[in-house]
Amino acid sequence: MNRVTVERLTVHSDARGSVFEPLGPDGLPDQRNVHVVVTEPGAVRGNHLHPHGTERLVIQGPALFRCRQDGKVVDTEIAGGEVVRFTIPAGVAHALKNTGTAPILAVSFVTVPHDPAAPNVVADVLL
Repeated sequence: MNRVTVERLTVHSDARGSVFEPLGPDGLPDQRNVHVVVTEPGAVRGNHLHPHGTERLVIQGPALFRCRQDGKVVDTEIAGGEVVRFTIPAGVAHALKNTGTAPILAVSFVTVPHDPAAPNVVADVLL
């Protein structure tokens, strides 16, 4: 059964801003692609699934993360300033929406390399 795992990460904040660890040392060796995504207010990213590999998606809110697993749509709200890591197995459709008034940050780690000639994405609109 392919299920998304949700982990709320510890964020350390002070007057300079904040810092968090998107992946621990055990998660780094398996990654073959990393990309940073900045999403404008009200914009949606994703609306797809990956037929191969596992994606670890780290989102700093405010945002709505939606996935379809076991035939059901599941929503996870991410509060402003909160950071959540989603581990998304192959074949699970997912999307995120910026629900705030400023751009948000997401970092995506994928266990298969990116191939522009044969992208590892299939459209599946959730949001």
